[in-house]
Amino acid sequence: MTAAALTAATAMLVGAAGLVAGGSGQARAAGGAVVLDEGEMDFTPRLVDGKVELRIDDRSGAATAVREPSEVVLHAVQSSLHFTPSPLSSALGTTDLDTWQLNHWDAANIFAPEPGWNGSAAGGDTEVELSAYEGPGDFGLATYTRAMDNVDAAPIVHLGSVEPTPRSFTLSGDEQRLLPTWQFTKEGVYRLTFTVTGGGSTDTETLAVVVGDDVDPSEVLPGDGSTPTPTTSAPGPPSGSATPTSPPPTAHVIDNGHLDLAARPVDDALQFQIKEGNSQTYEWYEPDEVVLHVKPAARRKITEGYEFLGTVGDPVWWLPMQQIDGLVWPGWSTEEYAGSDIDGDITYQLDAVRGPGSVAVFNAGSLGSADVALNSGDGLPDRLAHSVNSHSHWNWTFTAEGVYRTAFTVSATLADGTKVTDTGTIAWVVGDDTDPSTVTPGAGDEPTATPTATASASDTPSTPATPSASATPSAPATATATDTGPVSNSTDTVGGSSADDTVTTGGLASTGAGVAVIAVIATVALLVGVGAVFAVRRRRTAQ
Repeated sequence: MTAAALTAATAMLVGAAGLVAGGSGQARAAGGAVVLDEGEMDFTPRLVDGKVELRIDDRSGAATAVREPSEVVLHAVQSSLHFTPSPLSSALGTTDLDTWQLNHWDAANIFAPEPGWNGSAAGGDTEVELSAYEGPGDFGLATYTRAMDNVDAAPIVHLGSVEPTPRSFTLSGDEQRLLPTWQFTKEGVYRLTFTVTGGGSTDTETLAVVVGDDVDPSEVLPGDGSTPTPTTSAPGPPSGSATPTSPPPTAHVIDNGHLDLAARPVDDALQFQIKEGNSQTYEWYEPDEVVLHVKPAARRKITEGYEFLGTVGDPVWWLPMQQIDGLVWPGWSTEEYAGSDIDGDITYQLDAVRGPGSVAVFNAGSLGSADVALNSGDGLPDRLAHSVNSHSHWNWTFTAEGVYRTAFTVSATLADGTKVTDTGTIAWVVGDDTDPSTVTPGAGDEPTATPTATASASDTPSTPATPSASATPSAPATATATDTGPVSNSTDTVGGSSADDTVTTGGLASTGAGVAVIAVIATVALLVGVGAVFAVRRRRTAQ
């Protein structure tokens, strides 16, 4: 597999960030603008009273809505960060590092905007000019497909911010849908001013584009940024006396980078702990001291071969085997034990899951299949047998947003025949509807309820149970790297191969114009449910 193909496969596994209300018109930005963050839309020059006007035909909702570009904010979500084919970067004069691309090769597998151009409503050909441009990086608009790549055809460049790429192109009056790739090289706020000329008249519109997740599109002013922010009155004093609320629970939130669910020898017993960091720099935590945050960027679609997660095309929050910058990267570690210390493997058993959806842990198999080790969707307990003195990474998926509690039992048999066991519950926050800093770690303090599945006293898996809240699972992309399971050495195992802890596959582009970002950013909440929690007492035994 080539480096580009591996990077492409990795990008397919990244989760997608998105404001679900986007195209429906329910997500509003500053100045009353609509945030367009997923779905199909066309930039359409059309004749209105004999004059050409540039409009957006927004088909992302239940019905088509016609919008002015200067009254919307287009959001190139984090999941649109994708490997850049070298012919495309060369043609646009940008970078061969990963860039944010709308309509890229694997766009069908993520939730992102799909902006096209429609020339059929202008009564003839239209000239489209990039008449002004502001942004923290470079911008380009070009057509380059897999089919073109297979025959070594050159990209068709339409517009670009880097000289000598063209600043205008002709949109044919016969073109009902031109679907080029929109490329951005850095995160931040861009202002793209388009001037369309046709039928003896012109129209100019400025489009605000938010790239990545560093900026909240709900707080970005549309158009050229001159729209005043609506004035809001300061809230009055609370009525009546209020009972003081308890301070938020103290938890260490991990939302990015490498961590391991580790088995460690402590005082002749096995201890289950979380190791945050790499092999050189790390910290140890008890499971009930941390909250793991799965950011919205992990959201993507279920693809064929992964129907055990849900319906193809539905969303899932996917943490891939490969490390992705900006996402937490959970692994398994038994490196603290020497091979001679243990008789057999160390077993991680998922006893129960509490949350709004199901949790699955699996490796990529062959031909788009998956080797599933843990899956709360079809009943628990499930077990993952891990070789001693080794380190591995697997795919983790969550089928809905909210708070999850995963209860584990980690066990082994020492070389002298002593059985050692430890248990712990890990809290996860999936998405951004819940602030992870407010979530009680471990088993939590929410009202108790029957977990989705509970470990029985014997080794026989319990009857599958229905998740506590209905959630439509979602669609991951097909993994291209195979994983045959844990290895018996002390290096990272990624899909069955070794990789250094510091390897990343989603680096940010480093080129681009240094134009100041023109907006202040905040947050937009997603509507999700938060699961209740079951209490699992932490215990440690040696016998």
